[in-house]
Amino acid sequence: MRTMDAGAAGTGHNTLVAALRAAGETTRLRILSLLSDSDLTVKDLTLILGQSQPRISRHLKLLADAGLVGRSAEGAFAFYRLAESGAGTRLAEALLAQLDPDDPIHTRDRERRASIRAAKAAAAADYFAANAEAWDRIRSLHVPEDEVEAAMLQLLGPRPIANLLDVGTGTGRILELMAPHAERTLGVDASAAMLAVARANLAKAGIANARLAQDDIYALSLGEDRFDVVIIHQVLHYLDDPGRALTEAARTLAPGGRLLVVDFAPHSLEELRTNDQHRRLGIADADMDTWLREARLELAGTLRLSGTGPADDGRTADAGASGAAPADTLTVSLWLATDPRIPSHDIRQEEGAFA
Repeated sequence: MRTMDAGAAGTGHNTLVAALRAAGETTRLRILSLLSDSDLTVKDLTLILGQSQPRISRHLKLLADAGLVGRSAEGAFAFYRLAESGAGTRLAEALLAQLDPDDPIHTRDRERRASIRAAKAAAAADYFAANAEAWDRIRSLHVPEDEVEAAMLQLLGPRPIANLLDVGTGTGRILELMAPHAERTLGVDASAAMLAVARANLAKAGIANARLAQDDIYALSLGEDRFDVVIIHQVLHYLDDPGRALTEAARTLAPGGRLLVVDFAPHSLEELRTNDQHRRLGIADADMDTWLREARLELAGTLRLSGTGPADDGRTADAGASGAAPADTLTVSLWLATDPRIPSHDIRQEEGAFA
């Protein structure tokens, strides 16, 4: 007859009791509800709940210790969200499923949260306005972004995506694009200002399956073999060492995972270097081949978009040996690479994908 280890059983029992105690308080239950589909700071929660910062911090600590919420640092701020894996996540989701969505308390909380989001959206709009001239000028030099986005979806195809990482997420547009095609998405960026813009944009679009975090593109604070798709969209031309960034992104790919890179083909618009901080005037196919090889990835396909639309031969488009764009225009290149390792399991069943 099998016997259960009393210590192990007691540990599981005590953990569950501690989590139930952490959640079983009015303010903490309200916090769990607010964090179930959005990232919020201590300051956000003080404004929504009308309580002092020390009290909110204490509530969050108890919830975090019980594994019900997670915390991520972003510059001088810390953002909290419902935990994304483990027993705490399942317990929180079960408790929240019992809440009445029309309960007056939670309705008022959501209304106050919407007001805070509106204020952040206004700040994001101001940021856009301050930079709109430069961005619009660059956009006018290449094909419409909806064509680029359609090409991205074309290259990725209908294959299901469980965990997706957007490196250098910027305004969060790629997360918004990919949200309907992925179960979970994570966008990272070094700029706290850009993450604030992304957070406002995702909230406005009602995106609930996206997370944001501040991180270093050269040293991502993410484990290996975590994502089945990683996207690097219009980032490499800002970097001194794109190859190093690609190798770091490849480290996070699960076996059989895919890396999609979108950037400009080589061009001669020197003003983008002097006025817009571009470190490289486009990315050549030869350089991309070298970087992907060093990252132990295999190039699976390439699309190139000019003003007349995409050229595609299944691997590289015919635009000259270097892929250089004509003078005074920008051609957009898309490279899809794959991790040659054979998947040993379905990563959609893997918990803690963003840990």
